[in-house]
Amino acid sequence: MKACVVGASGFTGGELLRILLQHGGVEIVCATSRKFKGEYVYRIHPNLRGFTNLKFVEPSIDAALKADVVFLALPHGESVKWVPQLYEHGLMVVDLSADFRLKDPNAYVEWYKWPQPHPYPDLLKKAVYGLPELHRDELPGAKLIASPGCTATASIMALAPLAKYGLLGPLPPVVDVKMGSSGAGAEGSVLDMHSHRTYVIRPYEPVHHRHAAEVEQELSRLARREVRVAYTPHAVDAVRGILSTAHVFTERDVDEPTLWKAYRAMYGDSKFVRIVKDKLGLARYPNIKYVLGTNIVDVGFEIDPRMRRIVAFSAIDNLVRGAAGQAVQAFNIAAGFPEDQGLRYIPPHPI
Repeated sequence: MKACVVGASGFTGGELLRILLQHGGVEIVCATSRKFKGEYVYRIHPNLRGFTNLKFVEPSIDAALKADVVFLALPHGESVKWVPQLYEHGLMVVDLSADFRLKDPNAYVEWYKWPQPHPYPDLLKKAVYGLPELHRDELPGAKLIASPGCTATASIMALAPLAKYGLLGPLPPVVDVKMGSSGAGAEGSVLDMHSHRTYVIRPYEPVHHRHAAEVEQELSRLARREVRVAYTPHAVDAVRGILSTAHVFTERDVDEPTLWKAYRAMYGDSKFVRIVKDKLGLARYPNIKYVLGTNIVDVGFEIDPRMRRIVAFSAIDNLVRGAAGQAVQAFNIAAGFPEDQGLRYIPPHPI
């Protein structure tokens, strides 16, 4: 299939190019960048030198129409200008922004400060939330995939088995997320410069973070009741990676075999999820160090019987499983490729 990456000069766009160049079933026919049009891709993404001689082109619908599938690595509020036209022309669209993730049209006013409800509620209904472990049956043949947010992905994956199997309890889960600097994008704020970011563990948007909306949407669907989460992310001194730690207070005592059963039932057949709960070895719980550069999700848990508390963990690479890799994984299922095509990497160690 011919692919176009719109917004290809950013971190996520670069990861999309890296993965698709190794896919085998995809030919990249355009990579767009308004800022770097006419420049060789490898001059902005030096890791791609020797793997492609593509040049960036001006973003346009006409350029995208050369492809069969378009990956939109655009800022929130920009993809909505592209998706209706591409969809109307019959292309498969994988949108990595938030513009089609939330099913409630009014949610964009609350969470993304849009001046009005979503202008394309019909497309919201058609969009498949691109978290394959939760929406696998909806993906084959899908023409519009809304790829999840990075911290939302980590948090949902940690909590999904508890939601599905009635283990959440009556109180909102408390979710603490730690994320590396690449989550701010290639042109982050001054606080993401090295001199400000080094030695930092800094909370940001400690309440009402917009990814909480996705977490609540997906957990509510699994639990078949309204679920809210208390959600706080932190910027940490790392380039890549997200660790989500969720605290769940239960009404009854829960033992370890019950949790193993829930996590295995949810993820036992997954190609990319590893359950990490070990009494020995270097990694006894999920750790970003052992998923970097891959589409793998490490999930784990611990029980605090004194507090009737479950601590659920998830570790991902924010640019791969939290963005480009997950987008390609969902695309593979939608287009009929093997789910792991272009994505089967063993994490390097040490790193």
